[in-house]
Amino acid sequence: MRVKDEIKQDALFKATVKIVNEIGFASSSVAKIAKEADISPATVYIYYKNKEDLLVSTYMAIKKAYSMAALKDFNKNLPIRDILKRAWFNFFAYISEHPADFQFTEQFANSPYTDLVDEKEIDRLLMPLIQIMQKGIEQKIIKDVNFDILIAFIFFPILTLANPKLCTQFKIEQKDIETAFQLAWDAIKL
Repeated sequence: MRVKDEIKQDALFKATVKIVNEIGFASSSVAKIAKEADISPATVYIYYKNKEDLLVSTYMAIKKAYSMAALKDFNKNLPIRDILKRAWFNFFAYISEHPADFQFTEQFANSPYTDLVDEKEIDRLLMPLIQIMQKGIEQKIIKDVNFDILIAFIFFPILTLANPKLCTQFKIEQKDIETAFQLAWDAIKL
């Protein structure tokens, strides 16, 4: 059995994001991705079972990076608003600095591949933030509504503002990011 090489695995990750962003999921193939990564198509199968596994694994790797960025400098002892603000700013900065990964996740989220994702794994990645939001509900700081609604109102504005196709005139300036966070916070706080 061949040993996995981190350099090849990273090349596959980057090639997958690039190829999918350029030609979409349907037109992407293991052969095209392998060619972009400058490895043999057979080598891909050392790392992944099939194309679906490659795509889902790439998506999950990006989601893990998102969660690690959001949780950077996480401190559960801060006020709830401050914790969410820090996570919000960290997440916004990360996706603004990684537009190709962001584009990949946006395409993935609107594809049938989402059915192959373990949503519980994504929840585990963000558990500290989920627990903080639950604490905010219990302490009557955050509205007690369906959790998906809370997530949509606090974090989805980032996805819109960071998308240059949706917000063509939005400039990434500190005061505007502050305003956007404040509006998101106002939507979920009691």
